[in-house]
Amino acid sequence: MNTKINAKNIYKIFGKAPAEALSLLKNGKSKEEIFASTGQTVGVDDVSFQVAEGEIFVVMGLSGSGKSTLVRMINGLIKPSAGEILIDGIDVASCSRDTLRRVRREKVAMVFQHFALFPHRTVAENVAFGLKVRGVKPDERRERAQSALEQVGLGTRGDSYPDELSGGMQQRVGLARGLASEPEILLMDEPFGALDPLIRGDMQQELLELQRSLKKTIVFITHDLNEALILGNTIAIMHNGSMVQTGTAEEIVSNPANDYVAAFTRDVDRSLVFTAQSIAHPAQSLELAHTDASAALAHMEAHGLDALHMVEDGKLAGIVTYRDTNTAVRDDVELKHIMQEDMPTASAETLLVDLYSLAEKGLPIALTDNEDRLDSVVSPQDVFAQLSNGKQ
Repeated sequence: MNTKINAKNIYKIFGKAPAEALSLLKNGKSKEEIFASTGQTVGVDDVSFQVAEGEIFVVMGLSGSGKSTLVRMINGLIKPSAGEILIDGIDVASCSRDTLRRVRREKVAMVFQHFALFPHRTVAENVAFGLKVRGVKPDERRERAQSALEQVGLGTRGDSYPDELSGGMQQRVGLARGLASEPEILLMDEPFGALDPLIRGDMQQELLELQRSLKKTIVFITHDLNEALILGNTIAIMHNGSMVQTGTAEEIVSNPANDYVAAFTRDVDRSLVFTAQSIAHPAQSLELAHTDASAALAHMEAHGLDALHMVEDGKLAGIVTYRDTNTAVRDDVELKHIMQEDMPTASAETLLVDLYSLAEKGLPIALTDNEDRLDSVVSPQDVFAQLSNGKQ
């Protein structure tokens, strides 16, 4: 996968003498010591990261962690004190003003927490405003604004005014304004922070749905860990200007890098983070057409299985239990007559919260691909163990 954003050793010092503070920082002085001795404030401290094309990269941190400063440096709104920020190989930290304007115009759009909609302009005019500033012709502006509104589910509200819309709708207008410029990268700074929890959850799901079709590169800033875990392909946690851990939701919850991260993840609902793939193991299966009850029983005994999946031409056909197979051998019954076709199945991406009811059936859960081929298996015991914070 191509790297869209590549940040290397980024520092940001706020104050009139950043070089002095930067030298002290690189020599091991703390933020507090630097502020006390120089009056300079360390905003971002030696941050490096990469964002792959088409992924949602979430930067999570509390107020003062440096996350908003970081996203503004990506867009060139704030210039780093040191380091490189490459967007498609262009260093926005050191490029000319003309090059930076071109990057902003062609590649990057920002969506903020505060909608900043013009109350006297219609929704469509708000969405098209950035295009107007760039000199896009009226017909093209209207067409692109309408397309963006349709993408966020507001295709019929172009003639409305902002005060006629709910908070969630206004935030969708802000998102549409970003999409109208047809950017390759969306920078989203706490875009749902001002919404109430129910609307916020809806917007998170709508963003995920939108991303499935648009496949934008998104850098999403939030102070909410649950939001980060829901949205992020990759999550970076910031503290005191540094990135203290970067990884997937599962990696961060399973193996917090330090006590700070552990404190955040301690009360996380693991069922909403871990997927079936995280506790899956290789499937044991036999071809139905070439297997009788005796062979199936022998296979289960050899591998210590209570049940065994059967396939036909590689596709999942059903499951047989040890008990039923043992009875079939004794009574000379064909395997197909004891095979259960109604069995628990899921995909590798299924969350554990959705596996719980399947696990209650007591049978191993078959993980299948889009062509119904058996990939791997999850045991009910592993589901219950992971949900109770058990180590696999």
